[in-house]
Amino acid sequence: MKNSQLYKGSLTTIIMKLLEENGRMYGYEITQKVKLITAGELNITEGALYPALHKLEADGHLDVEVEKVDNRLRKYYKLTESGKTETVNRLTELEGFIKNMQTLVARAALKPEY
Repeated sequence: MKNSQLYKGSLTTIIMKLLEENGRMYGYEITQKVKLITAGELNITEGALYPALHKLEADGHLDVEVEKVDNRLRKYYKLTESGKTETVNRLTELEGFIKNMQTLVARAALKPEY
């Protein structure tokens, strides 16, 4: 299930949740944290991550800070106030979706009632 459509539809919510928990992170750090949390089941590629980060920034949900680390510039992302609000909204929506899916899967496993 490494890069299924289910995960792709939740990528921005995953990013926002990680930033909510960690304050600020850089791109590679986000990919590695997701890999660690999911025991390698989910690998976020740069090709998926950076467009999502750029969209969140364009929508006003992220601030970007650039710092020099080991003679390289590194971009750190953190939630804005609107990003924090949006994170709460997305997580609430995701929790409702998960609950509905669990209900549907449990009902589908039951013998059909005709």
